[in-house]
Amino acid sequence: MPEKYRPDDDASTSASRLKVGFILARSFTLSAFALFVDTLRLASDKQDRSGRVLADWQVLGSTRHLITSSCGVQVAPTSDLVDPSRFDYIVVVGGLLTVENPVDEATYAYLKQADAKKVPLIGVCTGSFILAAADLMKRHESCVSWLHYEGFRERFPDLKVRSDRLFNLDRQRGSCAGGSSAADLAALLVRKYISRDAERNALEVLQIEKARTTADIQPRRPLYEDYDDARVKAAMIAMEQFVDGSLPIPKLAAKVGLSRRQLERIFLEKTGMSPAKAYNRVRMERAKSILARSKAPLIEVALDVGFENTSQFTRTFKRTFGQTPSQHRAAVSRPR
Repeated sequence: MPEKYRPDDDASTSASRLKVGFILARSFTLSAFALFVDTLRLASDKQDRSGRVLADWQVLGSTRHLITSSCGVQVAPTSDLVDPSRFDYIVVVGGLLTVENPVDEATYAYLKQADAKKVPLIGVCTGSFILAAADLMKRHESCVSWLHYEGFRERFPDLKVRSDRLFNLDRQRGSCAGGSSAADLAALLVRKYISRDAERNALEVLQIEKARTTADIQPRRPLYEDYDDARVKAAMIAMEQFVDGSLPIPKLAAKVGLSRRQLERIFLEKTGMSPAKAYNRVRMERAKSILARSKAPLIEVALDVGFENTSQFTRTFKRTFGQTPSQHRAAVSRPR
């Protein structure tokens, strides 16, 4: 039976804790929840003792029923919907978007109560959809997975959303793409509220080399997944394997069992561009990713994608994206 949230007997210890309340949606994503809460657990104590010394957390529920995750594992609420001001953050963990009512009306009302009391709200995975449905994201920007970007725009066309970053903190709101980015966002809260040592301890035990930041870019699906023709996919996979541009178009055609003329015709029909232009796009997308996630000199980036000098690389990059590599790097590194 869930217990009501009770502060620690030592008021001074309790006051210094990072306190997080979790709302789990029906068919929530277990990995996102587990990574977030385990980061708190490991940061809260030393030597993996799992004591709630520096952090505390509760799974909040409007009922006593078990909450089933998308993989079938069930989690029991540990607290009723107690006064949200007892928590530093309320974290909503979403899951499958096919679920018609991910949370009940009592939970929506609770989230609005938390907002009225100025308690910051965080949407993890598709948790931002729930916050948006509760009309709590109007003045904030949501960060979602690239997989859910179009779905968010369709459902909430008037709200700001992005799918390039791993997570986002926008004043009284936070959101993240889910998966391992849940640990990155939790680590940021640990660093802010507890210490860098606590963050380091948690990440080391989780075998995470380094916490990523709000400037880090989401890993994206390969470009070939935008097309449903098997021959186009095979050709673009080969392009990504030879991203330095070392695979001539005739050899590329031969690798997928086509003549050059056949390959040209299929690409124009299925993608609206020539194989050469598609190859160039693959190389530029790789360069764009390198620029966003590393401080490598431009000449190294240029060489990685098959250019002999930075001037030729810069011209091609600008022609593709409308900005120079340096401008793009500055834009993605600019504090928000």
